[in-house]
Formats: sequence, C-alpha cells, structure tokens
Amino acid sequence: MKKPGSAHSDNELRGDYTQAAHDYTVAQDWDAYTPEMHERWRRLYARQSMLAEQYAAPEFLDGLQRLDCSYGVPRFEYANSVLDHATKWQLVAVPGFIPDEVFFEHLANRRFPVTRWIREERELDYLVEPDIFHDFFGHVPMLLDPHVADFLELYGKAGERAIAMNALPMLARIYWYTIEFGLIATPKGLKAFGAGIVSSAGETVFSVTDPNVLRLKFDPVRIMNTEYRIDDFQPNYFVLDSLGQLLRELVALDFGPIYETWRDKTPIPPGTLLEGERPWHGKLAEKPS
Repeated sequence: MKKPGSAHSDNELRGDYTQAAHDYTVAQDWDAYTPEMHERWRRLYARQSMLAEQYAAPEFLDGLQRLDCSYGVPRFEYANSVLDHATKWQLVAVPGFIPDEVFFEHLANRRFPVTRWIREERELDYLVEPDIFHDFFGHVPMLLDPHVADFLELYGKAGERAIAMNALPMLARIYWYTIEFGLIATPKGLKAFGAGIVSSAGETVFSVTDPNVLRLKFDPVRIMNTEYRIDDFQPNYFVLDSLGQLLRELVALDFGPIYETWRDKTPIPPGTLLEGERPWHGKLAEKPS
C-alpha cells in the first residue's frame, strides 16, 4: 500500500500494474498463490503471532483471532465478511504502492488497500516495500477495533486538505507514528499495535523492551513535526494511553493553523529529546529469556 508522503517513480514500483483499474484495485487472484507461498505465509504467521502474544496490544490479538488467517495466504472475501460485520470496512487488492490521492480516497470510503504479492524467501526478515503479510497481518486486525476504524476514515478525509496546503509530510507522520509504529500503555505493560512493528520480528521486541530507546507521550503536533526512519528501527516512538485517545485528540485539532505554522520549518530529527521534554516512563514489556 502507498504510505502517504513517500514518492516513488513508476520504474521503482514492484508489482504488476497492467490490469489495475483507475483506483489501482486488482483482483486478489487467490488461486495464483503457490503451495510455497502459502507455506511461507504460515511460517511468517507462526513467528509473528508467537511474538504478538507477548508484545502486541490486546486489540490486535483479538482482531487476529477473529480473522483466523493462520492456514495460508488469506482470502480477502472472507476477511471482508468479518470486517463488514464489525466496522463496515472492506479490503481491496492493489499491486503495490499507489498514489497519495487514491490511498486517501480509499480510506475515506472505508476501503483498505492491501498489496497482493508476498515477499520472497530471501526477504523473510527485511522487506523494503510492504507486501501482503505486512498489510494483512499488520494492519487488518486493527481495522476490527472501532477507534482505529473511525480514525482511518477521518485520516483519509484529511488527506485532501493536507495536499492542498502542501503539508502532506506532516499528516503522513501521524500515520507513521500510530498506524505503522504506534505503542500503547496497558495494565500489563507497554504493547505494540502499529503494523510496522507487529509484522517485524526484531522491532516487535525492540520497541517495547529496550530501555534505551526514546519514547514520548502521544502528542499529535510533536508527531507532525518529527521525522522518521524508513531503513532501520525507529529511534523514537509515541505512546498512547488508549486507542480512544487517538481519535479523541485528533478530532479536536484544527490542522490548518498547524500546517501554516510548521510546514516550512525543518522537522525534528528522529530520536531527539527537546529541551523541557520528559521521556515516557512506564512499565516496559519483559525481554525474552
């Protein structure tokens, strides 16, 4: 799926776009997945679901259980029946990255784009672009949570204004530090709910257990002004008190004045603790023995 604000030229795109419709959707073509691909999915699922049991947010675990996708590459039509009943969302298959405007349009209409190809064997531990495992395993369980479901629809509707005001990178950082790399404080300690974390074996453990990484309380304005890394573990994370906080605080913001004030300023480098800031200090998850 296209991450808003990340430009990719056509000759860099992975995936077959020749049969894509005007909104970049394609048929999933589930029958085209080979036995090797299904086995690869099962191994990825087994590894990540085991880690998720210990380190992922309870809302993620609940969604993953309801989707029941351990058997192999999932069928979108089955997932869509579960999603429609729970939050009125639907999955649409796409070849890979899609343009920002199209991505926002899908979200605004409760359609979540999922890349249909699966990573190669050599890419099990690191993948430059999101594949079906990242998109489905990482994102779809959280679409069953009503707070995240409503937030993503509003996020999609906010895209047009961000593009018009030349502030798309600022809005994209909200997505990055929540939907992709969000953490949440729970009674059982720090947990991950962002897809970029829960679909990565290394970052799942690192993000919630490492005592040296910078974690800050959720602050949408600070987030919109904080750069991120795309080639390594994140140097900082933002921690929610609850998923309800995500929707509540962002609905209350008037993005226009924030864009006007900050869009032309140099963003804060990732991993930077500003003067007067205090790191988040809460209960970390236990490191594996």
